[in-house]
Amino acid sequence: MQAVILAAGQGTRLRPLTDSVPKPMLPVVEKPIAAHVADAAAAAGADRLVFVTGYMGEQVEEYFGEEYRGVPVSYARQEEQLGTAHAVRTARESLDDGPFSVLNGDNLYDPECVMELFSNGPALGVTHVAEPQNYGVCSVEDGRVVDIVEKPTNPPSDLANAGAYVFPAEAQGYLDVPMSERGEHELTDVLAQVIDEHPVTPVELTRWMDVGRAWELLEANGLYVENQEPVVEGSVHPSADLRGNVVVERGATIDAGVVIEGPVRVRSGTEVGPNAYIRGATVLEPNVHVGNGVEIKNSLVMRGTNVPHLSYVGDSVLGRSVNFGAGTTVANLRHDGEPIELTVKGERVSTGRRKFGVVAGDGAKTGINTSLGPGVTLSPGATTLPGETVTHDR
Repeated sequence: MQAVILAAGQGTRLRPLTDSVPKPMLPVVEKPIAAHVADAAAAAGADRLVFVTGYMGEQVEEYFGEEYRGVPVSYARQEEQLGTAHAVRTARESLDDGPFSVLNGDNLYDPECVMELFSNGPALGVTHVAEPQNYGVCSVEDGRVVDIVEKPTNPPSDLANAGAYVFPAEAQGYLDVPMSERGEHELTDVLAQVIDEHPVTPVELTRWMDVGRAWELLEANGLYVENQEPVVEGSVHPSADLRGNVVVERGATIDAGVVIEGPVRVRSGTEVGPNAYIRGATVLEPNVHVGNGVEIKNSLVMRGTNVPHLSYVGDSVLGRSVNFGAGTTVANLRHDGEPIELTVKGERVSTGRRKFGVVAGDGAKTGINTSLGPGVTLSPGATTLPGETVTHDR
């Protein structure tokens, strides 16, 4: 099975994290999102991977190279993002004349479900969702997909298209679909033609996640660390206390008096402590520094970031090379108990979470004793003054 992985989009809903990293290359624990997708495809028997790249595509190409997990890799550059069918059409020259699969490079799939998908083509990955009007929605009869409609006002079911397809070989000739009302060439229009001509098997994905917004990236990392196998290979001071599901990678250092309550992953090159407290589905990426008296809870802290001492970070996503001055405190709860809102594409959107802290873009810096309100976004390179209280995006 040849697998096309769509990895060309800008990821505007994940800004500012995607200002310098394409969305498929954002980290979920020890590897980018797209690598989890490629792993699932390889495990399911893919004999060729074709990445459709665009925005900052060189980062994708540098990571995967010419071969990944023993599977040959090629690339197709989508210069303009004109929809999913257009993206796959861009990859057509890299495909042979056989059946092919298409996977979204910013979704997380259960590898066993991808294997089932590959074994039952033509097939469509589907999943039950709470708000189907936000998705492409499928109608299923007698174990076959009989219709799909994009973001319907009155959804016919709660079965959403999960962005995982296996198409018959002749579908390569269906990719020249006209532009939809949304101004895109839609892969669902290709699927509709396949449905008319072939029985299409719905494969329910038991674990699927569309990582489209910052809190979903945080949730994805939490999901993976909850399922990790605990192992300690780094240097841990005898007085440190590691509790539960904790991974300390080789090359990481845990200093005296540190308490870590899993699920937590401390990656290589990271230094924690002394006297720090790390808990609650937290990932500390490589070469992070967490200093004396710092508490970090349920957060993703990306590589090269520095939280040196006497600070609190809760339910937050910190980008690369962020520096929090001493005494920086993140608030993660509203007094009225309502869900925290975050800015997405210029609008305040509910995260659906009672607790959520901040999103800090790469290179953001806070002055000492800064207080950051819940749902605040710091742009790349943003700064705060010593003692400042920040309640709006910067």
